[in-house]
Formats: sequence, C-alpha cells, structure tokens
Amino acid sequence: MKKEKVKTEEEIHKNPLLAMPVTKDSELKQYLVEYVGTKFNREEVTVNMIAEILAVEFPEFVYAFAEENFLRGYKLGLEDVDKLHTETTTKINGTTE
Repeated sequence: MKKEKVKTEEEIHKNPLLAMPVTKDSELKQYLVEYVGTKFNREEVTVNMIAEILAVEFPEFVYAFAEENFLRGYKLGLEDVDKLHTETTTKINGTTE
C-alpha cells in the first residue's frame, strides 16, 4: 500500500518562486539585488528577500500591488460563481434564465 504524504498548512502556502535566486539580467534587477544583498549581508538574493525589503521600505507600492491582485482575484471568484450558477440553472431547468 502506498503511503500518502500529508502536507502541513505551512507547506501548502509556501511558494517555491519566492525561494528562487534572482538573476541580474536588467538594470533594475541588478540594483535591487545589490541593494537587498547589502541589507541582508548576503551574496545570493531571493525573490522573498526583495519582497521583504520592499514591504519595509516601500509599503505603498506593496500595498497597491496586493490590493490590485486581491481585487482581480475577488472579481474572478465572483465570475466563477456566476458561471457555476448559470450552468446549474441550465441543467435543472433546461434554460439559462
């Protein structure tokens, strides 16, 4: 019998993209990596490290970005509910009304 691995809530919410090291392939990335590397005193800088510094030193940007992301996700969720309601009504009544 194959044993199923149970994930913790922390593992579910962990985003592997945040752990990726950032490559300096543009002028802005180069500046951010150097700035964040100096702040953390680290040579290898990850996306998460940059997000942490931005949250502390430029919270207006992070807030605006998060708010826009939340609103888009919320809108998509409402559209999904509407679509599900329409499909369910069609299956039950045979019409889209």
